[in-house]
Amino acid sequence: MTHPASVDETPAVHARGATSESPFLPATEDDIGPDWRVWLGLGITAVWLLLGAAYVSWHLGWRAFLDQPADVLGSFLEGAFAPLAFLWLVIGYFLQQKELSQNTDALRRQLREVQRTAEQAVIQSRTIAANERHARQGTFLELAERVHGQLGSIAGFLFMSSQGSDGTDRVSGEEFGQLWADQKRGDPEVFARKLLELYVSEEDDAERHALFYGTEVRARHSNHIIFTFERLLARAREADSDGMIEDAVRHSAHGYLYRILLEQRELAPAPLADITRTGREVRL
Repeated sequence: MTHPASVDETPAVHARGATSESPFLPATEDDIGPDWRVWLGLGITAVWLLLGAAYVSWHLGWRAFLDQPADVLGSFLEGAFAPLAFLWLVIGYFLQQKELSQNTDALRRQLREVQRTAEQAVIQSRTIAANERHARQGTFLELAERVHGQLGSIAGFLFMSSQGSDGTDRVSGEEFGQLWADQKRGDPEVFARKLLELYVSEEDDAERHALFYGTEVRARHSNHIIFTFERLLARAREADSDGMIEDAVRHSAHGYLYRILLEQRELAPAPLADITRTGREVRL
């Protein structure tokens, strides 16, 4: 059976446990009422005054005391109240020390709050930066998909120029139709792979060069691939500072084709290699 006192004791403990003003330190009796030093000083002052009054009443009498000269009364009162002044000076010193300690604790609590706020601000800034980075990467991936489709179309025109009726006529119309169908179904690098296969299988360097810069039309398509792919690389660097997206772009079929085109452009005549004169548009 529970004792009644134990039931009423819990609210009192919780009431003294903490204050709404100081959530970090528990409340003490000093926070609730005057300091015990004040009560002690008041008690000593009252006793000292009573003893002084009793001394005047028993030894001199109040009439004789009041008839004393002013300098005598001043000396008496100065000697009588000097201990009280010293007492309250000491009490004031301890009270000031306690107030300074409380102010220091308050500053420490504020410092902890500022540190928590700073940590939260750092976490929020990192979260915002991560969200912004993810948004840039998501935007880039959508853009890269469209650009790869564009590169696939230009590579298709380049492949047709070198292997179709205008070139070697090695690939029939049905095969071209199948390749374009594959690209339309979601394989934008099908023509780039075909060009890479031709480049690797060809042993004659002159034929390799002619594959990309043999005519003005092929040079225009090759320069257009270089121009478009370099812009894609620039966007990849902006989207990912770690370079992982750029590496993935460079190691795609279009990336390998881009590096071969750079090598072959160095061997091309100046009019065909000048990307400012050709390579920024597709002419059919």
